[in-house]
Amino acid sequence: MAKNEYESSSSALIQLDLFNTPKNLFDKITVNFFCFTCFTMTVLLTTITCAVTVFRYVLQGDLYGYEEWVKLFAFWLYFAGAAAGAWARTHISADLVNVYVEKGLLRNGLIFLRNLITFSVCAVFTWYAWEFFFFGYTGPLGTGIAIPKTTIWRIPYWAGYLSVLTGIGFMTFYFCRDFIISARYLFKRSPR
Repeated sequence: MAKNEYESSSSALIQLDLFNTPKNLFDKITVNFFCFTCFTMTVLLTTITCAVTVFRYVLQGDLYGYEEWVKLFAFWLYFAGAAAGAWARTHISADLVNVYVEKGLLRNGLIFLRNLITFSVCAVFTWYAWEFFFFGYTGPLGTGIAIPKTTIWRIPYWAGYLSVLTGIGFMTFYFCRDFIISARYLFKRSPR
């Protein structure tokens, strides 16, 4: 197909930028880390699920304690995906403002308010995630003694809590970015 034919046929289609890439080094490192984590955890969860199915229904056996790994991998999958979704601005939202409100001050003000609330709530949850992680890392006494661990494999709980902290922490960072951009639009400063 010639270049002109492709350009004319693709211009009629809706262009979805599903494969946009980060522009700066920080985003390249973090987004690639989260995408790699999502891919790896998906492969591991699928492998474990298939292995459990074969052991349970074909070999009439059991994989003792596999649930501990499944929970850990699922936490990393979910929160890495949430952080990558915050970067790409693809979180599910009922964004009626962009559909029903015409461009102008009211629309920019409502988008600013939405981003302020999203950032504020996520910042509060980041604080709770830090407390959650710190509890798992230092133990109930705060001394590093009696660190909570899983029953069978003795996986420290903080390994799963770290996924919550990093995921929500980077969500807060990218929601802050969106908040700053909406503030610039509201106050008539062009975002970079």
